Amino acid sequence: MTPVLDNRTVRHLWLHANGLSQMGTGAPDVMALIRQIGFLQIDTIRNVTRAHNHILWSRNQNYREGMLWPLLGRHLFEHFTHDASLIPMQILPLWQRQFTRLGASAARGEWYQSGLGRAEIAAIRARIAAEGPLSTHAFDTKAASREMWARPPHKKALDQMWYAGDLATCRRENFVKFYDLGERVFPTGIQKNMDKTAQADALCDLALDRLGMASCGEVQRFWGAMDAAEARAWMARRVPQQVSVTDADGRVRTVLAAPDLEARLAALSAPTGRLRILNPFDPAIRDRARLRRLFGFEYVNEMFVSADRRRWGYYVYPLLEGDRFVGRIELKANRTQGWLRVTGFWREPGIRWGAGRFARLEAELRRFSRMVGIGAIEWSAQP
Repeated sequence: MTPVLDNRTVRHLWLHANGLSQMGTGAPDVMALIRQIGFLQIDTIRNVTRAHNHILWSRNQNYREGMLWPLLGRHLFEHFTHDASLIPMQILPLWQRQFTRLGASAARGEWYQSGLGRAEIAAIRARIAAEGPLSTHAFDTKAASREMWARPPHKKALDQMWYAGDLATCRRENFVKFYDLGERVFPTGIQKNMDKTAQADALCDLALDRLGMASCGEVQRFWGAMDAAEARAWMARRVPQQVSVTDADGRVRTVLAAPDLEARLAALSAPTGRLRILNPFDPAIRDRARLRRLFGFEYVNEMFVSADRRRWGYYVYPLLEGDRFVGRIELKANRTQGWLRVTGFWREPGIRWGAGRFARLEAELRRFSRMVGIGAIEWSAQP
């Protein structure tokens, strides 16, 4: 029997699983990085750099913008996990269930239903079939309202077909998505008739492998491709091994463990003491409840919270040093003018910020600014 794992060991296992235990060196193997974390969330906001670039850079600081998108369509496909993500093409046979789930949801008329008739939707698809990849800018219908999230009917129709896998992202230009027929994007010979239960079981197996240790709910939420009942049924069929772990508050929980946990423990080493600026969408902190349990660190993404209700700021980055979070920082950048500015800084309670820790932060800020070609670092917040 594996003894109760102390909290520090649990943290080390989680950071190692996420590729944050040590710093990658040499030319980055982008696909290996994405396979390790499972999938890569993408996001339109470019605060300093877009989230997907930052996530990869955090694991190998030789990564540069532009290395990712050539992999789309050959080694990666884009679809929806808990958000828009790039997923290794090897997962595509298992993803047929997600095409069915989300495509059916669109057909039932949830928020992304287009409101267009079948003939109008068919005409949009026919244009893509005849003309080749098209972006939303190739069509001209107007949104029903001027609200921030309002989308024109043709955009909803494109997404409706995209969720169902009938259309697929073939490329992005300046982050604008180009849609093509799924049959022209996805590789031929992809198995589409795998039993939906087998797909769910395989996705849960992969989730537990990426998580290392997890509750059944955490396994379910990893891909966002099944409901709680399906995850519980997987657990009953697979009966994964269990392990007791200690949370940051001292509580001991029993969770599911990856089959190779003993080997992971034997090979485990302490993470680097380097201070890292993590992206708000980094997979290591994506599950906020898990983050709080393992690290005692509370993090809320306040981008979509009104300014008067924010505790911290608009785009705030957690600061990870070794195996603990020591603070958070708000940054803004202007590439044209060549500056990176610290607009907010918050120490984590109980963490002393002396000259050495500030020096490690300054070094990370310099590395981060070099990644996007910025030379000047400014502080407008009180350090």
